Amino acid sequence: MSTPVPPVTCHILDTTRGKPAKDVACEIYYLTDSETASAPFATGITNADGRVTHWTLASEFSKGEELGFISSSVWETLHSGNYKIRFNTKTYFSDISSSELTSSTGVPSSFAANRGATFFPFIDIVFEIPNPPDHHYHVPLLLSNYGYSTYRGS
Repeated sequence: MSTPVPPVTCHILDTTRGKPAKDVACEIYYLTDSETASAPFATGITNADGRVTHWTLASEFSKGEELGFISSSVWETLHSGNYKIRFNTKTYFSDISSSELTSSTGVPSSFAANRGATFFPFIDIVFEIPNPPDHHYHVPLLLSNYGYSTYRGS
């Protein structure tokens, strides 16, 4: 039996290295009308392909159950409203080993000395789910130490 695809997925490509960004911690929030979120309702880690394919729901389901999109630890439906995915990029760049950043990878040696440096310690991407929602939302992130880009994927 295959695992159902969550209604929101994401994918990170490290454009500096030309590789997927592996082991990036991600959190997803439902934003209130004041555009704030107290805590993420789910967390995930990117795999070797740079994708979050499974979100771990927070142990405290009260907020999600209240909103109606968490039931028995399964993300069954997606409700309209504003959401935010936080990508924890500082830890990712800090963890890149010097062995990955040699001249043989095509990355300049001057970059290797600053491999842990990043201007963005985390990146928040806020997006709106319309009413009625589509069945799936994919949020790609193209990432480098000093810049990023995103779009609605398919």
